[in-house]
Amino acid sequence: MKKIISTGLLLLAIVFSGSLTAQDSAEADRLTGVWEPSHGKAKVKIEKIADKYYGKIVWLKEPIDPETKQPKLDKNNPDEKLQNKPLRGYRILKDFQYTDKNEWTEGTIYDPENGNTYSCIIKMTDDNTLDIRGYIGVSVLGRTDIWKRLQMPSKKK
Repeated sequence: MKKIISTGLLLLAIVFSGSLTAQDSAEADRLTGVWEPSHGKAKVKIEKIADKYYGKIVWLKEPIDPETKQPKLDKNNPDEKLQNKPLRGYRILKDFQYTDKNEWTEGTIYDPENGNTYSCIIKMTDDNTLDIRGYIGVSVLGRTDIWKRLQMPSKKK
């Protein structure tokens, strides 16, 4: 009898945890869409790849380098091999995982203006606002930028 009850409880736990995972996934996927940082110089599309979230530049206010008359490149990247990569299409947000209601952590943000990569936490304050906190070491030693949603993700049929 104990085996039957234990097996039943285990099955219930598996079924229940599966439904929570689907709910958590839907909650986490609210991050996807096109967002604009407060400086207004770029637009970033955040998408889910496997079980992590990434963001790439999809629009630049000034996409052409005034000196070269070519698309702006990642000229401040510390990796010389990447300095010839166009900024549009470049992934500046990497490896974010949904950890709790309205928070994504374990990721990094790259600042193409100075070539630095920072640890980062993303908090969704409402459906259309993100607090993006980049930091070195501990989050207290960082800066928060507010991003606004520009486009809701399309629903897949």
